[in-house]
Amino acid sequence: MFKLTTTLLSLLWCYLLAHGAKVMADQDNVGKVTGIGGVFFLANKDNIGLAKWYEEHLGIPMQEWGGGILEWKNDSAEDGGSTVWHVAAADSDWFAPSQARFMINYRVDDLEALIAKLTAADVEILEGPQYHENGVFAWIVDPEGNKIELWEPMIWDEKNKR
Repeated sequence: MFKLTTTLLSLLWCYLLAHGAKVMADQDNVGKVTGIGGVFFLANKDNIGLAKWYEEHLGIPMQEWGGGILEWKNDSAEDGGSTVWHVAAADSDWFAPSQARFMINYRVDDLEALIAKLTAADVEILEGPQYHENGVFAWIVDPEGNKIELWEPMIWDEKNKR
């Protein structure tokens, strides 16, 4: 009986150690950022007019409260959805000609169609389309001088480059 009890206690101890390790591992994996919950910035002049520009030219549907909601479930890109987060070097010219210290990259469903709409509306295309391994890119500037990156995402493949 003593041997059976010792064996059961040993098995129970092993189970608890393994289970406890998993619980501790799960606890170590909490308390982190899981995505971008929103993008908020101050208008330099007319926030309502700027929001209307984004709605008219980029198709961001504005709500009564003045902002837009872009839901991942409505994104049909083949990459399954992702958000890139990056801190650029202080001397980077990546955001030029904008003086802003940020640039927002917007995922789009059909960049060539959007470029046609923007061109028809006399919105200058700074660069693009550019075809990279992970999709097609173009850059524009909003009415307040903020550079915007437009991205039609694709699954990473060298064949996407042109």
